[in-house]
Amino acid sequence: MAKVSSETLGTEPIGKLLIKQAVPASIGILVMSLNIVFDSIFVGNWIGTIAIAAISVVLPVSFFIAALGMAIGVGGSSIISRALGADNKEKALHTFGNQITLTLLCTVSLVILGLTFVDQIIPKFGGKGDIFDPAKIYYIIVLYGVPILGFAMMGNTVIRAEGKPKFAMTAMIIPTVGNLLMDYLFINVMDMGMYGAAWATTGSYLVCFLYIFWFFSSRNSELKIRFRHLGLQKDIVSEIASLGGVTLARQAVVSITYLLMNNILFDLGQEGLVAVYAIIGRMLMFALFPVFGVTQGFLPIAGYNYGAQRYPRVRESINTAIRYAAIVATLVFICLMVFPTHIVTLFLNLDTKDPFEIQRNIYVIEKTPTAMRWVFAATPIIALQLIGAAYFQAVGKAISALLLTLSRQGFFFIPLILILPKFYGELGVWISFPIADVLATIVTGYFLNREIRTKLMV
Repeated sequence: MAKVSSETLGTEPIGKLLIKQAVPASIGILVMSLNIVFDSIFVGNWIGTIAIAAISVVLPVSFFIAALGMAIGVGGSSIISRALGADNKEKALHTFGNQITLTLLCTVSLVILGLTFVDQIIPKFGGKGDIFDPAKIYYIIVLYGVPILGFAMMGNTVIRAEGKPKFAMTAMIIPTVGNLLMDYLFINVMDMGMYGAAWATTGSYLVCFLYIFWFFSSRNSELKIRFRHLGLQKDIVSEIASLGGVTLARQAVVSITYLLMNNILFDLGQEGLVAVYAIIGRMLMFALFPVFGVTQGFLPIAGYNYGAQRYPRVRESINTAIRYAAIVATLVFICLMVFPTHIVTLFLNLDTKDPFEIQRNIYVIEKTPTAMRWVFAATPIIALQLIGAAYFQAVGKAISALLLTLSRQGFFFIPLILILPKFYGELGVWISFPIADVLATIVTGYFLNREIRTKLMV
């Protein structure tokens, strides 16, 4: 790969630059999403429907702890992008060193707590009935690798902040391929069941970490830290916490959402509805990968140019990112509206002879397509909400970014799923998704427009 300088973030045409940043990010997210999807397909076909539900129960717990790494990464990367834009290399180095120290302290502490209270946590997230035992197996093994994943997620955002999206993309692809190969080996060949699925996931975390460690140890990175950079500095830690808190709060709300959804759906339809939401949850991670890729590509461009006070380029990056993301979101919407049943059957073992598994499969095929259409009904408009919230994070406006990031799930979706099912039952759960999307987009559009008129028109 050719050597790339962060200075290109302030000089190349925005459209070309966004594509250069977003395509690798999209491919990386696509591959990671495919990893989750294929992992679920393998588990569903080789272990059973209950195994999919068990993984769904565990994911928000491990994701929240791993999100610490991403939160520290995103918060610090915003500082690094602006520091590089302002030609302050020393601040960028100190920020990266502080990110490493914070990631180690936070992830290890939370893993210890997570293992200590395992029997209390799993049922709270919907791991009840037949789901509990396989969920516990998966949970404990995956939690061992979460600190490694935290470092990998943190490092990946820093790579992108340096303006090197191809390396960031590779860091996502390598562990995905490794996980799929280990899935096949451990589950299908060695017949290790849930143990195999868990060790394959943990092994993929390690592969990702090793690649990122190599990147920062090589000449590809501009950030060559020394031991003195690892010492925590109050001002840097405070800024990382305020900006990274946006990402962490978002993931915390996601985890709370899973907790509520799994428990509400278990009460409405037992393990079957939990499995329905598990499949839809995989599609929420997978189907929107190009939109998330555009958002990730937009972050360093907006942050760098804002730090360099090139406000016309910031405005152009906002408009271009929203336009690109809206186009791909609409294409995703069309596919999901047309092919929901075909998608669902990929996750199920239709050749099973087990009468209980056959009954669950029939239930899932009957329920999931309608639910999926409701969940993705407002997909064409989400680009504005995602890019708008990302802008405030990129330019260091932590409170605005936090409030807008939490608006969809925290302020709208959670109250809706607590209220609507009381009146509309299962339908109330699914219609909460598009209602929350519409409300959050309206709010974000208002604040983004005001920001552009008052701050970026100078």
